[in-house]
Amino acid sequence: MIISLDKCHLPFRTALIILSVVTLPWLGGCNNHSETATHNDHAAAHDPAHQQSATPPSETCRDKKPSEDAVTTHGKNVILLIGDGMGFNHLRAGSLYRSGELDAPPYRDFDVKLAMSTYLYGGEYVQGWDAFANVKDGATDSAAAATALACGTKTYKAGLGVDCQRQPVDNIVEIAEKQGKSTGIVTSVPLSHATPAGFVVHNVSRRNYEEIAREMILDSGVDVLMGGGHPWYDNDGQLLETPESYQYVGGEKLWHQLQEGAVGNDANSDGVDDHWTLIESRDAFRNLANGPTPTRLLGVPRIAETLQQGRQLDGDGDYGSHVTTKTVTPYTVPMITTVPTLVEMTKAALNVLDNNDKGFFLMIEGGAIDWASHDNQSDRLIEEQVDFDRTVAAVCDWVEQNSSWQDTLVLVTADHECGYLTGPGSDPRWNPVTNNGAGKLPGLEWHHTSHTNSLVPLLARGAHAEQLAQRATNADPVRGPYADNTDLLPVMQSVLAE
Repeated sequence: MIISLDKCHLPFRTALIILSVVTLPWLGGCNNHSETATHNDHAAAHDPAHQQSATPPSETCRDKKPSEDAVTTHGKNVILLIGDGMGFNHLRAGSLYRSGELDAPPYRDFDVKLAMSTYLYGGEYVQGWDAFANVKDGATDSAAAATALACGTKTYKAGLGVDCQRQPVDNIVEIAEKQGKSTGIVTSVPLSHATPAGFVVHNVSRRNYEEIAREMILDSGVDVLMGGGHPWYDNDGQLLETPESYQYVGGEKLWHQLQEGAVGNDANSDGVDDHWTLIESRDAFRNLANGPTPTRLLGVPRIAETLQQGRQLDGDGDYGSHVTTKTVTPYTVPMITTVPTLVEMTKAALNVLDNNDKGFFLMIEGGAIDWASHDNQSDRLIEEQVDFDRTVAAVCDWVEQNSSWQDTLVLVTADHECGYLTGPGSDPRWNPVTNNGAGKLPGLEWHHTSHTNSLVPLLARGAHAEQLAQRATNADPVRGPYADNTDLLPVMQSVLAE
């Protein structure tokens, strides 16, 4: 059975009724389709766009553009948290590990709990409940998904901030800046990777890392940029004798200029260049959680790629795809202590951005959930999911202590699912993730090493959260009402509108 945004629209009243019934056991599962069809999460590859052509479809663009239907009332801040590759079962696994419960805080307190489709331009959501392998076809990549989330426009694989004809489309960062808001991007993977880049740049291919980094640093109006990609450190946080690559930070010359504090552009259109303040050490990130802040902040932790996921897995130094870790207990390998957590990076970003009385937009990505899922690393998945969950909790704490739910919209979702994660013994059934108690690795089973076309979680709390429920006009027999990834932009616009 196939459902797209152009078909099977349920009346708004019907959608709300389904929402009230189906989303209560949102992470608890339901006994359908022989599974307990509790989840239909799916997979992706470490960098799927590297195997995909950057050539867009030749036909004219048919997908909807950014919406103008913002409401008259508005909030002040939008904080969007993206668990890259995070499906329903990833979220469940993290909750079970943290608390031994499904739908544990912070997600328990969210007002709106839906599902979301993520398909590419020209594609459709194909329900996976008739055949186990259905969702392995038609999956998006992080570049196209980030473009859909940030620009409200579907595009081809590898495209960043452009439509299917390679034409630039305004993103939510640019929209917020036109409203006089501050903007920030935080990620646990290289800062010029697909998801963070999709919220800032306009580029025909996500593979142009150096070019993308230069656009983010030299041409954008972003006030906070944080992510990995340090040229002088490896994935264990160890100093290299010579740097391996400057691609994630815009090239060797630009990196040296950043270290000298000599790089900036007119980010706020006042005729004066706003130079970046570069921070690298964990203490520097921690110190910025409170107190005075620079005008613009570029944070590059001393790590090659991911904050923790790529760290050493055995005595030979092998990691990533070289080692099978399906039965390794989370945190068996000591965490790197010299790099900040995603929580620490987020707190520093919030402290900079909330200096603007007009408000801000902040995107936070738990990017290595996807990297762990590509390699089917159950232990690293739990570690990355828990770090992301703690970041969501920290954001909610910030709202309650420094803002309000009337002024701030918090959204939590994924760009796609990765790994086709289920409980043990699945295929052709969908069995639930097994609860082995708090602090114990849940029973998990991987069925893919690439992205899938399954629905992903979508949660909202705060200003205008109810608008997402109004946009969930399609229904899945297991997940219930679902919106599309292009539906987030108009809701975010309505919060930021003057």
